[in-house]
Amino acid sequence: MRELVILGTASQVPTRTRNHNGYLLRWDGEGLLFDPGEGTQRQMTYAGVSASNITRICLTHLHGDHCFGLPGVLSRMVLDGVTHPVHLHYPASGEEAVRALVSLATPGLDLRLNPHGSAGAVADGLEVHPLRHRIEAYGYRLSEPASRSLVPERLAAAGITGPDVGRLQREGLIRDTSLEDVSVPRPGQTFAFVMDTAECEGAEALAENADLLVAESTFSDDDAGLAAEYLHLTAGQAGALAGNAHARTLVLTHFSSRYPDVGVLKGQASAAVVGANANSTLVIAANDLDRIPLPKRRRLT
Repeated sequence: MRELVILGTASQVPTRTRNHNGYLLRWDGEGLLFDPGEGTQRQMTYAGVSASNITRICLTHLHGDHCFGLPGVLSRMVLDGVTHPVHLHYPASGEEAVRALVSLATPGLDLRLNPHGSAGAVADGLEVHPLRHRIEAYGYRLSEPASRSLVPERLAAAGITGPDVGRLQREGLIRDTSLEDVSVPRPGQTFAFVMDTAECEGAEALAENADLLVAESTFSDDDAGLAAEYLHLTAGQAGALAGNAHARTLVLTHFSSRYPDVGVLKGQASAAVVGANANSTLVIAANDLDRIPLPKRRRLT
């Protein structure tokens, strides 16, 4: 299963209908929790997702609305008897704050700290790129390697059956038949997470050709001055980011409490997408507890 569970969509101040940040990406056998703000543990209960599914926790930066829920989530994992290792990724400059938060959690979890201080891979398939915010911040990109899908009719025509199918996949050639002869390209899927930032090259690198892009949309285009002052994206900037990057689905979140109706933000982002990319990206304005599946794989021609 590959889906994004939205645990919270508010920025600095939660509202009656929006909890602080929190996003759980279910990716096959892994569960990646991004930016657990205050109340994330409770939101997981409402969403019906288990803390025992979490294998990695990824912090973009150490502002409170992106990390104050960490001790509660870790304590819940201890209570639930989680025995597998849990990797915590975060900017190296936040080391002191991270250790303080971790110290508040119930002991007993195999928690492995993984600070990073530059762009690059931080785990298999997981990379980070720096963002432009008021403190050190990084976005995350999870990518699946490209592979190939077997075509049953081509296998039958080549007379390849049974154990020889697995052998062909491992070795790439059986007799005069290559793997390319009986298969088609299978592009890997990509998830990108761009949180508190102004426009920057790091955000562009993260978003490039993403199947599912989560991007902050803190301010309306009408409040572009505030966005520039606090180094956040407007809805239109988030839409342009997705459109220029040819992202397939854009999930807007991290909304300021000044916008009780985020439909306006969705409209601004959608207009910017169309202006940047004739092949329009699907735009979703996230609500707490939404479940958003990754789109079906791209078709290669």
